[in-house]
Amino acid sequence: MSEASLSAAQPRRARFKTGQVGTQARDWVALLKPRVISLVVFTGAAGMFMAPGHLDPFVGLVTIFCICLASGAAGAINMWYDRDIDAVMQRTITRPVPSGRIPQNEALAYGVGLSCLSVCLMWIATNTLAAAILAFSIFFYSVIYTMWLKRSTPQNIVIGGAAGAFPPMIGWAAATGHMAVMPVVMFGIVFFWTPPHFWSLALYACKDYGRAGIPMLPVVRGVRHTRWQIFFYTLVLLAVSLIPSFVGASGWIYTVTAVVLGLGFVACAVRVLLEPQDENGVSQKGDRAARISFRFSLAYLFFLFCGLLGDHFFQIWMHGA
Repeated sequence: MSEASLSAAQPRRARFKTGQVGTQARDWVALLKPRVISLVVFTGAAGMFMAPGHLDPFVGLVTIFCICLASGAAGAINMWYDRDIDAVMQRTITRPVPSGRIPQNEALAYGVGLSCLSVCLMWIATNTLAAAILAFSIFFYSVIYTMWLKRSTPQNIVIGGAAGAFPPMIGWAAATGHMAVMPVVMFGIVFFWTPPHFWSLALYACKDYGRAGIPMLPVVRGVRHTRWQIFFYTLVLLAVSLIPSFVGASGWIYTVTAVVLGLGFVACAVRVLLEPQDENGVSQKGDRAARISFRFSLAYLFFLFCGLLGDHFFQIWMHGA
């Protein structure tokens, strides 16, 4: 038998595809929505560091870990439930569940398991109040927002925004065991930040949402109405962000930060409002202003809370000097 015949008779060895190494692991991580987690964890940590008294390092680390787990768990349940609409939206079609890379039942079990783990660990390591708020935040995002509000009302983002606003309250409760005015104000800031943030995204993803049948505001009420709502909520957000200054809970560092960032966000909203449009309010420049507003909103929340923390630690340093 010739060498060619022998080689043909031997079973071909499967080639090792280095490009697929770690692919499944990345999919399980993607199921947690890591980009969303980063901002959620940051606002939760801000609430924890703003709390009075000494913070136990162990409690702090566990709290951040639990908020991270809970946020990821809620994201996994969201991806499990939204697998049908994710499959028809250009922005989400490559997610692990609609693309078939992770079975839907495993995604649900993953989300529920991490939810239970995060709440139990928070309860054991900190206190009942922190664990209760954490549990309610998971329920609010996974059930009230994802399974009810998102597909039933154009106010889904307004009401559902509460889900992402709980972390500062969780961080504060974990550190102190009680609630106060400051974490509630921080909740309010994130709550009123959410509509102009997500509606800016919805403006340039309007066709995607319409194709999936999601009643986002620009789909139901039109893009021109949405532009005015973005402007209105940035004004409300500016006012709410200055509450710590008005009640004497923060100093000049935070006040200057809030005013500068708030006016910047309002300017972005004005730009969205005045961008050249057709008779239906559709942008003639590819929603460039909305894209800028969306990116600015992310920087806004991060630097606003940085200003709050910076002011807080500056006050501590001044009183200790």
